[in-house]
Amino acid sequence: MPYSPQEKKRALVRVRRIGGQLESLAGALEQEADCGAVLQQIAAIRGAVNGLMADVLESHLRAVLDPPDGARPDGLHVEQTVALVRSYLK
Repeated sequence: MPYSPQEKKRALVRVRRIGGQLESLAGALEQEADCGAVLQQIAAIRGAVNGLMADVLESHLRAVLDPPDGARPDGLHVEQTVALVRSYLK
């Protein structure tokens, strides 16, 4: 989860943009658009989702590994973070 108001706003803007891309893809599929155009839209959506994932993951890592209160991350947070990174890299 993005932690600062600015990060939250950026994430929401990106999610809404991705939603628009998905709507456009649905329209292209309904209109039986050329496969090349459909594949290009899918690639753009994948890139947008990967960018969003990278931003949220970075925010999470910063919050867990360098918390604002200066506390050291506990074992549970480290394990959760490792699991997130592993799922992201799949």
